[in-house]
Amino acid sequence: MSSNLVCAGLMGFSYSADPNDAFASAAAAAGPMWYNGMYHLFYQYNPEGPLFGDKMVWAHSVSRDMIHWVDLDLALTPTEPFDMKSCWSGSITILPGNIPMILYTGIDSNGVQVQNLAFPKNLSDPLLEQWEKSTRNPIMTPPQGVPGDFFRDPTTAWRDPGPDGKWNVIVGGLIKNEGMAILYQSEDFVSWTKVEHPLYSSPGTGMWECPDFFPVSLNSSNGVDTSVVDPSVKHVLKISSFSNVHDYYVLGSYAPKTSKYVPDNEYTGSSTDLRYDYGKFYASKTFFDQPKSRRILWGWANESDTMEDDLAKGWAGVQAIPREIWLHSSGKQLVQWPVEELNKLRGQHVQVLDEKLHSGSVFEVEGITASQADIEIEFELHSLEESAEVLDTTGTDPQQLCSDSNASVRGGVGPFGLLALATKELTEHTAIFFMIFKGSNGFVVLMCSDQRRSSLRDGLDKTPYGAFLDIDPQHEKIALRTLIDHSIVESFGGGGKTCISSRVYPKLAINSEARLFVFNNGTLDVAISSLNAWSMNTAQKNRPTQSYALLD
Repeated sequence: MSSNLVCAGLMGFSYSADPNDAFASAAAAAGPMWYNGMYHLFYQYNPEGPLFGDKMVWAHSVSRDMIHWVDLDLALTPTEPFDMKSCWSGSITILPGNIPMILYTGIDSNGVQVQNLAFPKNLSDPLLEQWEKSTRNPIMTPPQGVPGDFFRDPTTAWRDPGPDGKWNVIVGGLIKNEGMAILYQSEDFVSWTKVEHPLYSSPGTGMWECPDFFPVSLNSSNGVDTSVVDPSVKHVLKISSFSNVHDYYVLGSYAPKTSKYVPDNEYTGSSTDLRYDYGKFYASKTFFDQPKSRRILWGWANESDTMEDDLAKGWAGVQAIPREIWLHSSGKQLVQWPVEELNKLRGQHVQVLDEKLHSGSVFEVEGITASQADIEIEFELHSLEESAEVLDTTGTDPQQLCSDSNASVRGGVGPFGLLALATKELTEHTAIFFMIFKGSNGFVVLMCSDQRRSSLRDGLDKTPYGAFLDIDPQHEKIALRTLIDHSIVESFGGGGKTCISSRVYPKLAINSEARLFVFNNGTLDVAISSLNAWSMNTAQKNRPTQSYALLD
């Protein structure tokens, strides 16, 4: 029985969870890229079982649209002293001459994490199925003070401006609990020298893994190449926190002359830091999709059930739907949205317009397959001044605020939103909802995803998730898009300003028994300006032994 695990994987319309399928359980995306008309996704995979194993490898799948996929042979397996115990995560950089190069972490024969290089055996192969490891490996070893088991996950490299610009790459690490992005430079992409100072570090934040560093445009939602450095961009540094399994990011300025990065706000490892997603979303990786001028984000949605459950079903972890990512016009945060290609899976459509949700009301959205659906809804509110409860947001943790509330507790303005994967009697449901409070500087919008009633099963992690949504509800409609795919629910609030993904395992609300409701448990009436919902078809996927028709 085969399965994948950490930096990627996919289910339902986010791809089938077939326990015999090497793309059903997954981990972090090790190296996504677009190359010669094809999307490639390399990802961590354990050939021996559904959990993270002693000898991880790089699996490889390709697609024309990031929705339908073909699995290829394994790209990297442990074969040499420098990766004998595992081929862990890394990245891909496309060098001048259109040559893709893999940088990856190997666990050497002594159990030490080292960085290695690999390149295609045959550049004329459109699928790039075979890869060769450099005879110069390892090209980076743990520097002084960095433990041998805390030095991993090299990023996509970027090149400094000018004809003699050096290549730069960062590797995640720590020294005495100070998390850091360790910076290396090279003139030829083979011989690497550690820069005296890290690109950025923060004391007391623990190990940083799966780092990512890339520019975003200040003036457009279009993506830009990873090596762009000019006044028209900000730079994003993303880190995956090993201690709490969340992906955090900072925005800031990169100075190639000094090889220093200065964030607009320091990373502290607290609830005030910016995150890509406030739910189950980890070890993410971006790449620049040059033909469509966009940056694409892949993220791993790991399980919320038990290890025993994973062993029984034979797979663990799914890859979230790929998202386009860009800088909001305010310059204060990133925005994410499912790639447009996902819309081709939309099937049966229902629409509701100008519907009033009175206090305490619940109505069912009928006519779609609620276990596999895409919903877009806009709420409009009036008379907030009289109804919103007062909240002092100073030091307030929004996740704790969501934990203290729930969808059935009556509030002033809210809770209102969706009840996904629900039974008819609502004994099971996952609630994605909003509440609005009156803060010291205006109204505050809270977005929650509450899994506490998602299943009658015991032994599951049903932690509620939450975050504040930076919009003005007096002058803006509150928009929500939710993707439902059996055991994963991905929600995008405010056009993608706040994202929350959850993993849920209903006992009763499965397949045709699942239902979808809209509700309002606030004292203030809420208007639905528009609701559009679609049944979602299943993405197609072939194995290497099957037809490659999906690539035609």
